[in-house]
Amino acid sequence: MADPSTYRPAVGTIPEAPGVYKFRDAGGRVVYVGKAKSLRSRLNSYFADLAGLHPRTRQMVTTAASVEWTVVTTEVEALQLEYNWIKEFDPRFNVRYRDDKSYPVLAVTLFEDYPRLHVYRGPRKKGVRYFGPFAHAWAIRETLDLLLRVFPARTCSAGVFKRHNQIGRPCLLGYIDKCSAPCVGKVSADEHRAIVEDFCDFLAGKTDHMVRRLEREMSAASDALEFERAARLRDDLGALRRAMEKQAVVLGDGTDADVMAFAQDELEVSVQVFHVRGGRVRGQRGWVLDKVEAIDDAALVDQFIMQFYGDNTESTPREVLVPVLPDDAPALEDLLSEQRGSRVVLRVPQRGDKRALMETVARNASEAFAQHKLRRAGDLTARSAALQELQDALALDTAPLRIECIDISHVQGTDVVASLVVFEDGLARKSEYRRFAIREAATEGDVASIAEVVRRRFQAMLRETASGGPNPGIDPDTGKPRKFAYPPNLLVVDGAAPQAAAAADVLAELGINDVAIVGLAKRLEEVWVPGEPDPVILPRTSDALYLLQRVRDEAHRFAIAYHRQKRSKRMIVSELDNVPGLGETRKAALLKHFGSVRKLRQATVDEVSEVPGVGRRTAEAVVATLGGASPASASPASASPASASPASASPASASPASASPASASPASASPTSAASTSASATASPTPATASSTSAAAASASSTAASSPSASAASSEAKP
Repeated sequence: MADPSTYRPAVGTIPEAPGVYKFRDAGGRVVYVGKAKSLRSRLNSYFADLAGLHPRTRQMVTTAASVEWTVVTTEVEALQLEYNWIKEFDPRFNVRYRDDKSYPVLAVTLFEDYPRLHVYRGPRKKGVRYFGPFAHAWAIRETLDLLLRVFPARTCSAGVFKRHNQIGRPCLLGYIDKCSAPCVGKVSADEHRAIVEDFCDFLAGKTDHMVRRLEREMSAASDALEFERAARLRDDLGALRRAMEKQAVVLGDGTDADVMAFAQDELEVSVQVFHVRGGRVRGQRGWVLDKVEAIDDAALVDQFIMQFYGDNTESTPREVLVPVLPDDAPALEDLLSEQRGSRVVLRVPQRGDKRALMETVARNASEAFAQHKLRRAGDLTARSAALQELQDALALDTAPLRIECIDISHVQGTDVVASLVVFEDGLARKSEYRRFAIREAATEGDVASIAEVVRRRFQAMLRETASGGPNPGIDPDTGKPRKFAYPPNLLVVDGAAPQAAAAADVLAELGINDVAIVGLAKRLEEVWVPGEPDPVILPRTSDALYLLQRVRDEAHRFAIAYHRQKRSKRMIVSELDNVPGLGETRKAALLKHFGSVRKLRQATVDEVSEVPGVGRRTAEAVVATLGGASPASASPASASPASASPASASPASASPASASPASASPASASPTSAASTSASATASPTPATASSTSAAAASASSTAASSPSASAASSEAKP
């Protein structure tokens, strides 16, 4: 634990200008980033009496080992630089989203000839119209399912659309009238676009004229005695009204705004945001954030707005309603306006509907905060207690603030892989997870595999820190932390005494003696320390055991996921794998162009060579491997009856050595030689029958290798 006075800047060296500062730990890793109007005033506050600091601030300044700053000219520049540094360095003590995920929106791909409606997460794209965000994807799908009765627009992917266009038959939605089936020409491109534009108008709030139009059409159908059509229009009208009920109007003037409110205590803050578009609440989002220092509501609004809209520039509304204006509100407005491309206003609602909505959001924030504290009561205390309990039980010098865990996964010695997961302060740090494909020790068992992973992990650390310098953990070229530069305080291996001893032997061999090692045996949850004859038994209800179990289970999950990925990739076999000189990129291009191997098999050399990137020689190899024929050899005249005679179809003539190109059937060229032999032996003397037999024998386009036995599959969950 560092003493802040050891790295406090000399008196008079800190400027009074505005700027951005960052604290680094002993390894050079950035642990906190902040901004200030006066760097001297702000930084001096961190070096006051430790007893008077906020608990998280006290922990931050004692973890840090140096501080540096950058002077800027404007507050807008300070906001941008602070945000960029937080995104680049991911400091552990900065305010972080607990619910840090992208929220779904309803996307309409207007740039396509036949626009598509679908759920989308990710960066905004040009030519796509977005509605939302929504709190849950199921909310979008539920609304979309209601509206497709009235607006039967396309919802399928490009691949599904192309496939049904090729087969000339619509999908299920086309048959139940929830899609206008543009893939088979039931509607033209202009008619389909009109349906999509009506859908967009409805979601944009232009609902009244749509309802009135349906009512008129229903009345006209009833007057014309078209009762079935009138009943359908009645159902459509009901679907529209149910969808409208889900999006009640809260601001009658059609306002586009984000309304945010906060509820906080000394350690955490709850944030709630309501997204209002066209006067309707389109979505609701919530977070619980850790506070690093004691800040008021104005500073909280400032920090949150910068992080919230930093990556969501396209969803920035015209108006942001907040409980209190931050000190640098004009600078924030200028920055948000620049991102949006039009004027953005920060405002505190004083009366009317906006004030009432703000109070509703504030109640939601308070309720969410109360629920969070009930769900995770004492979470920070529990994590601290778990780390302290581990320190006492294992007789460590310090609490294990950084824990790494290694696990091995395989099925009867095949596809052997390992995972390495990282926990800091009792929480998973997924950006530092690593996975390994076992090389030398793949056939030697789990103990040897553990030794190999430990050796590779710590050899990488020694290489990365061998350069020395003031910040050995930082890459001088990129300025980012190296992958393996930071050693753990505690290394956990999944296993008992042999696994722990193997890891300890590797560290001793490498000369590393400041990393504690334990093995966690799954059956009885025993903690094995290398060199000790008996395990450490932690109480079943202890926080320390619960933390070790979480770390071990996370390593197991990560290893299993990687193992399954490798195993499934190995087990999937395609007929195209046998084509010499055909790589993955051109395989994908061929399948995308033809839609399936069955259609590719029916193509000629000229048709295959039309695919971009596929030359004639490769096309000939594809046709020959799949059992096709060039236009010349495929004609009936060129296929002599002799080539299909029983004599030529005997097993002897079907062997690779004796089969001429003219007489070798596709079946004999397939990987399944037994099937081809039986097919050749029973071939009919007629050319038609021989060709049909060959086609039948080569009809499988992609097959999976035989799966392991039940006992082999079950061994994936290790004892």
